[in-house]
Amino acid sequence: MDEALIDTLRRYVRDCDANWSCGSFGAIAEFGRSPHEDAAIFEDGLTIVTGRGGMRLIPIDDIRPIAYELPGRHPETWQHGLALCLPADRCQLAGRERLTELGPDAGALRPEDRSAILFDLGLAIGHAEICIRTADPKAVELLRGGLNRSLLSPEGLPLLREIARLNPHRVFRCSFGRIEVYQPIPDPTDKTPHGPHTHVLPRILALRRTHAATLPIPAGWVPCMTLFPPNPISNGHGGVRPFDSVQYEAFQDLWKRYGIQELVELKEDIFAAMSGQSASPCDLPPPLDRVGRALMRVALRQWQQLRSST
Repeated sequence: MDEALIDTLRRYVRDCDANWSCGSFGAIAEFGRSPHEDAAIFEDGLTIVTGRGGMRLIPIDDIRPIAYELPGRHPETWQHGLALCLPADRCQLAGRERLTELGPDAGALRPEDRSAILFDLGLAIGHAEICIRTADPKAVELLRGGLNRSLLSPEGLPLLREIARLNPHRVFRCSFGRIEVYQPIPDPTDKTPHGPHTHVLPRILALRRTHAATLPIPAGWVPCMTLFPPNPISNGHGGVRPFDSVQYEAFQDLWKRYGIQELVELKEDIFAAMSGQSASPCDLPPPLDRVGRALMRVALRQWQQLRSST
């Protein structure tokens, strides 16, 4: 990993408006913090811990950052992120298919958690380990009683639901990092909590995808962690906020450096057409694939915001 990328990641670790994720399609951990929340940033600049969770990223060779933009649910908004990817043959972990005890979590971010017992849920994800951690003797006993059971089978799903009621720490790991979540697991009828949280969705896991089909990840690459810089138009809760041109330009720097070149050029063509430097947007041939069509929608939304802010 080059120093420029490391510096960028360190900057966003310090940014309380940035969020991070680790995991896979159907099993994801997210880390974020509020502006007034106490946070300990470690000396490496890539590890952070709050009272609700923590995140660590270890720079290794072969990480490829891929910047992307997608239309948001609201007709004015868009999503963006920086997916940190590894080659498919370099990201594989144990891929356990059954509940497995891993022993004390020596890699825990907080010293007081390193004697707690780590269990891999065995969700058969090759590039991520979806784990829980507990020091509660009753919880450890219950989990040991379910060892070697597939939690995604009809027989295992009741235990998966029981684990949610235990409220263990959730520890999602990849080849170069982890996210830990300490705050309680919400009731299924409650809203997703702000800050660190996890999602484990058996129906989506059954699709056996490493990532959503809408993400422009080249074949042979797998996103293991993702950085979500502050969004200039979305408030992060599905709503719209006043357009922030500074945050917009900050991500465009990442887009130009780490976006897929064909998509970067497509967006430049759309903007050139919108500014009258070439044919009108109506004259541009629509992209042939779904990714290109989605980017065209993003570009038009961004163009409108840029026009309205001048």
